[in-house]
Amino acid sequence: MARRPTDPPILLVEDKDSLRAMLRLTLETQGHVVIEARDQPEAIEALRSGRPGVVLSDLRLTEGDGFGVLRAAKELDPDLPVIVMTAYGSIEDAVAAMKEGALDFLAKPVEPDHLLLLVERALSQRRLVTENILLKEELAQRRGAPQIVGDDPRLKQVSIAMQRAAASDATVLIEGESGTGKELFARAVHALSPRADGPFVAINCAAIPETLLETELFGHEKGAFTGATQRKPGKFELAHRGTLFLDEIGDLPLSLQAKILRALEEKQFERVGGTVLLHVDVRVVAATNRNLKAAVAARQYREDLYFRLSVFPILIPPLRDRPGDIPLLARYFVDRFCREMQKKVLALSPDALDALTAYPWRGNVRELQNCIERAVILTEGDVIHARHLNLVSHLDAAEPEAGPADPWDDIDLTGSLAEASRRVLAEVERRKLTRALTEANGNAGRAAELLQVSYKQFLQKARDFGLA
Repeated sequence: MARRPTDPPILLVEDKDSLRAMLRLTLETQGHVVIEARDQPEAIEALRSGRPGVVLSDLRLTEGDGFGVLRAAKELDPDLPVIVMTAYGSIEDAVAAMKEGALDFLAKPVEPDHLLLLVERALSQRRLVTENILLKEELAQRRGAPQIVGDDPRLKQVSIAMQRAAASDATVLIEGESGTGKELFARAVHALSPRADGPFVAINCAAIPETLLETELFGHEKGAFTGATQRKPGKFELAHRGTLFLDEIGDLPLSLQAKILRALEEKQFERVGGTVLLHVDVRVVAATNRNLKAAVAARQYREDLYFRLSVFPILIPPLRDRPGDIPLLARYFVDRFCREMQKKVLALSPDALDALTAYPWRGNVRELQNCIERAVILTEGDVIHARHLNLVSHLDAAEPEAGPADPWDDIDLTGSLAEASRRVLAEVERRKLTRALTEANGNAGRAAELLQVSYKQFLQKARDFGLA
């Protein structure tokens, strides 16, 4: 059967030049695109750069072997079909390869018709996997799963990994810089999972004071502490039969890490002030913008908790590493905000697209979203121009940057430890209050809710800092 135009290339790994040329010609006569490799190192490089849809590899190679090629292919993509070739007298090796995940084997000398039949079978399997993923994405969108915008190959790999993670009940650790959309991916994992009809409960471990975080996670009994006038269920209970999203898990205090680990491993815990073990059926998705491996090495994070969280790690690439997605995201946000603001759909001018692509986007997708929202508000005509974006490109800087500035250089650390600590804490509180007021459009009640403090506490601190 002839190759379909959408079929990916075939990676052919064979160290004998004459046989490799014959196999390539056989495949190319049916319209297949062939990538060649003579040994295991060349095959691994081709796997990474060529993104083949099928691997056809001899088991005996001059450097490395077909088993190494097979393992590298499965590490890159567990669904990538691999066909191995072996001499007639080494069928045991072919059977061993199939036990390691090979789809099928060809005995030498290779029969061309048999080769084409196996390749077509492998491509059909590959198409089926891809179509299944697309159908799941379409179904998830109809059920309300968040839309992930982008065509970058690295983002596609993340989406495929997310699909596989969703199908299992394994704990997922989503890593990435602030603003890359970690919660969006967490919600997608939930929506694509068998738990989609259950609750999705999110908690930001960095936004809640350490003294309150334990009760938020595990709940408390009546009378557990001053002010606990009634029993309160925690996030773990609320997420029963669903998904619990632990955002900024890297900021989890050491004092709570042991209890979180036990809850993950045993699916049971006690409320604060309680003695009864509660059992829950919860799937945990965690996210962090910190390097948890470094935190473990610095003894700031429990190694056993890190390994328990990272059963299925997913790394989201920053926006600057996928510049081709910037115009797509910008167009998506323009359409979205025009609908929300009931404005006519605006176009993005060439100079606006150039400015967007040149900008470094240290705040990633969140910064781009805020930029486009502001531009839609400011634009009075039919077209968004670069001036509406209010971006200062790093390319326009008068002098090259000497390197990232140390933020501690601007902080007054003179005096005693207690004095310096008070100054730093006061500045953090002032900045948090200011940001909360901005996000709440000046509404003090809403700002207090964002900071999870009482209205009275908020007003007192706002007066202390001259904000009210």
